[in-house]
Amino acid sequence: MITSDTVTTAFVVAGIGEFFGARDAANWHEKWGILAFGTELLVLAALAVGRAWAPAVLGQGAEEFRRLGRSLFAATVVLALGGIALTSRNIKLWIFVAIPAIALVTMTARYVLRLGLHKQRKEGQCLRPVLAAGSPATVSDLINRTRKFPHLGWRVDGVCTTEGRGFDADELDGVPVVGQLTDVAKYVENDGYRVVAVTPDPYWTPERLQRLAWNLEGSEAEMVVAPVLMEVAGPRLHVDAVLGIPLLRVSMPTFTGGRRAIKAVVDRLGSAILLILFAPLMLLVGLLVMADSRGGAFYSQRRVGKDGREFTILKFRTMVVGADLARAELADRNEGAGLLFKMRRDPRVTRVGTVLRRYSLDELPQLFNVLTGSMSLVGPRPPLPEESAAYGPDIRRRLLVKPGLTGLWQISGRSDLPWEEAVRLDLRYVEDWSLALDAVILWKTLRAVLYGQGAY
Repeated sequence: MITSDTVTTAFVVAGIGEFFGARDAANWHEKWGILAFGTELLVLAALAVGRAWAPAVLGQGAEEFRRLGRSLFAATVVLALGGIALTSRNIKLWIFVAIPAIALVTMTARYVLRLGLHKQRKEGQCLRPVLAAGSPATVSDLINRTRKFPHLGWRVDGVCTTEGRGFDADELDGVPVVGQLTDVAKYVENDGYRVVAVTPDPYWTPERLQRLAWNLEGSEAEMVVAPVLMEVAGPRLHVDAVLGIPLLRVSMPTFTGGRRAIKAVVDRLGSAILLILFAPLMLLVGLLVMADSRGGAFYSQRRVGKDGREFTILKFRTMVVGADLARAELADRNEGAGLLFKMRRDPRVTRVGTVLRRYSLDELPQLFNVLTGSMSLVGPRPPLPEESAAYGPDIRRRLLVKPGLTGLWQISGRSDLPWEEAVRLDLRYVEDWSLALDAVILWKTLRAVLYGQGAY
């Protein structure tokens, strides 16, 4: 990754310098050469200081790109201040052309490298051996999560529990139980685990956790402690030292402020641009819908949005006219999870509708909902009024933000997801929202649409 960032930065800087320097070859070394070299050093220094190369974040979620973006922004600020101090008239080129070009190329290169890394991890390579230490129930949850998401790079190879036993005597979900919690450091030293994942268990007192951390000093193992708040992560978690006591501070989720204003601008501007780009396709789809079956091209339905306010959602019609009235007759054939009604082979869906659902083309008119402000490009799934009426207090937190055209549920399987998992993903988005997470979801939506997983 370091090599990739260094080479791509040098490539961009050299290309820009060559292009503009050729126009002023006489003063190239004086004006362009120094600025080009200084810009590259500044960018690489910012990436190092911003911990954009930290192994723990490479290939994992939005944090890698968030750090990359923060580092490049810091480099831009320093470059601007340096230009003011040196009264350089050429600094604008490097601020408004070079840095954005570096960001585009480095992020693209990182994404390509990430795809290769994820492929290797799915094949069982490039995984870090993990020793999980905690109660059988919490360790089992960790094992299942690492198997479900191998791209994160963890593989639980050993387990330690209080009594040195799992659900099946010497094994826990197929992973050998190597010993008790009192002997964790010994097994790390002997077997070369790279990560020690401490999961909740009454055995883990502050003194025992501190002693384990001391015993792991000098080894290559990284100690990771799973907090009780398992679903809160990302920018909301902060570790502070208060009166000598390390405290895990959980900040409130942000529903207003500057970042939300940026999100609103991106929603309106993005939906307007997409509507212009997709206008010919939408016209064609509308004509095909009306030619395939009797009725109009659009279908409108009441949905529940932010703070429980209802709005009318727009979609291309994918079912025969009167499909809502026939739903009660199909209730016993419902394949949806929880409060959702879904059928893999719904007899009400038209031939054109099957194709539209397969590639999510039926949802394109929702861009009008985004443009008018009732929806966002990214957010939780917009529920029906009857679904919302059945929500408990915890699930109603989905309504704290605008529903989205896409979201974590869209890129994680859609209708194939269990109801509990779909709710968990929506709540996780509400709790851990960030601009970087939105960008990652939008990018991954393209792949989810092409593969059509869970779309029916």
